[in-house]
Amino acid sequence: MLVNSKSVLEEAKRSRHCIIAPDYIDMDSARTFVHEAEAMNQPIILSYAEVFRSFFSLEEAAAIGKVAAESVKIPIVLHLDHGEHFEFIKKAIDLGFTSVMIDASSETFEENVRRTREVIDYAHPRGVTVEAEIGHVGMGENYEAKDDTDSIYTTVEEAMAFAEQTGVDSLAVSIGTAHGKYKNAVEPVLNFERLHELDENISIPLVLHGSSGSGDQNLYRCATEGISKMNIYTDFLVGAMEQVRLDNPSEYIALKQSASHGMGKVLRHYFALFAK
Repeated sequence: MLVNSKSVLEEAKRSRHCIIAPDYIDMDSARTFVHEAEAMNQPIILSYAEVFRSFFSLEEAAAIGKVAAESVKIPIVLHLDHGEHFEFIKKAIDLGFTSVMIDASSETFEENVRRTREVIDYAHPRGVTVEAEIGHVGMGENYEAKDDTDSIYTTVEEAMAFAEQTGVDSLAVSIGTAHGKYKNAVEPVLNFERLHELDENISIPLVLHGSSGSGDQNLYRCATEGISKMNIYTDFLVGAMEQVRLDNPSEYIALKQSASHGMGKVLRHYFALFAK
């Protein structure tokens, strides 16, 4: 069942729960994520990132995402992750995405507000929810220690002002995670004090990017102490390859099945970790 993110994220915030947002990169991964969610009777936010467009077109992603979502009765949000360009985000909305993210976090505060408002003005009349980011979640390859990262922590003051000035539906915040694999497999040190401050002062659901490799204890605390949506991508790729190496398939169909099985195991792990 295809829905936007408003009801599922508001319920997650109210119940101190967390919705998993896995990035899909083809039909196999989309089908795996949706079927695992159905088996666990849990909603998910099926995400496609603008950066995937070089190998997986927006048109393909929309068609696949809608088919997968509409094949089950549980709530499935079809979400554009890290949209950077207004025309691309607009096209995603026109193709049937029910939720979009505008990522202007590297811009000035004023430009971030302006670009977010532009997206909201197009999305909201069409029943589409909008996520934005304040602060900046950097790359794991730049992370060796908590004082050595290109992430920029979200401040409470800016987050409050941003939410008020934009009317955005959910807000991605930076508390110490980073995208991709962490250098030397070091788990990040997260600023839970900042998370608590943000949770206490921001009424809309908060989102965590860069969850992969951050450690179960960190992520469980995030899921129960203020984060309502958790983006996960790299862990699924790692899980797929680990299963392929374990199964050592000798032909293509078996290889695809191994990769899907590996991704499914990772999603089941996180469902169990965040279980109510």
